Amino acid sequence: MKIEELIQSKVSLAPMAGITDYVLRSLVRKYSKTALLTTEMISSEALTQVKDVVITKRDNNHSPISYQLSGHKPEMIANCAKYLEQFADMIDINMGCPVKKVTGGNDGCALMRNDRLAYDIVQAVKEKVNIPVSVKFRLGYTQNEMNFVEFGGWMQEAGADFITIHGRTRNQMYSGIADWKKISELKKSVDIPVFANGDIKSIESAEKCLEQSEADGVAVGRAAIGDPSLIYRIEHFIKTGERLPNPTIEEKIQDLKTHLDEEIALRGEKVGIKFVRKFYPFYINGIKNAAKYRSKLVIMDEYKEICEALEYISKENRERIKITV
Repeated sequence: MKIEELIQSKVSLAPMAGITDYVLRSLVRKYSKTALLTTEMISSEALTQVKDVVITKRDNNHSPISYQLSGHKPEMIANCAKYLEQFADMIDINMGCPVKKVTGGNDGCALMRNDRLAYDIVQAVKEKVNIPVSVKFRLGYTQNEMNFVEFGGWMQEAGADFITIHGRTRNQMYSGIADWKKISELKKSVDIPVFANGDIKSIESAEKCLEQSEADGVAVGRAAIGDPSLIYRIEHFIKTGERLPNPTIEEKIQDLKTHLDEEIALRGEKVGIKFVRKFYPFYINGIKNAAKYRSKLVIMDEYKEICEALEYISKENRERIKITV
């Protein structure tokens, strides 16, 4: 599949460690049939030792899908990319993760301080696989090291077919505001597609980001947690100009219930229930008494009890709407 076939949509799901697993990707695909999905970050070191069937799992309808790899050893990453080629439509190389345990091992955004090594990694992967290769990185490591324009040029020269750039530096982590305007400098300097990432929380922010960044599309990250239909709503707006309404509380609770059921099917009841706990705050955000519900849900271990609690939350919301109206 060529890059032009992969980028059918101007919206993609950004990779998030421990978040964009098989289940969340499936939920996003339920709404959007064309958005590029991306897996959570897969360590090339770990994949060399253990072939994790949970992290590589996909359905036929997940295409187009990109599998993201992290690491700093060109040959190892290339070999892992070759293995993942059986599942992936594209290989994405992580050069933007700001977390200390990743950058401390010379992975993620640390590669922006070693453009020669980054170049060798992309080149090695391109030589190994027969599918497109993309790179995700940031504006730079620090405010004084904003080398994203030069770095993007190196990635394109090495053979990258696609770029996703987060509008912050590594030192900013996820604080402050993503600088979408700077992304336009990169877009003007390369000939391959560029997607902007960072602070894409709504249709309005996506529209503003595209205007300021002049990017080919946007990558939605944290905002898709608890709102898997957001990517579709942004896609729909870009195509038609129509602003679809945000999901109702009942719709979000139903998505949460589906998320819970699918995680249990994937991981088993005990592990699945624990895994979903981190998603509760995102799904019930904005609901009256959300903090109270969160504190109760995160300590529940029984599937039946959780389902009853979700039904109660949904029912209470319906009653409140009736009273308000």
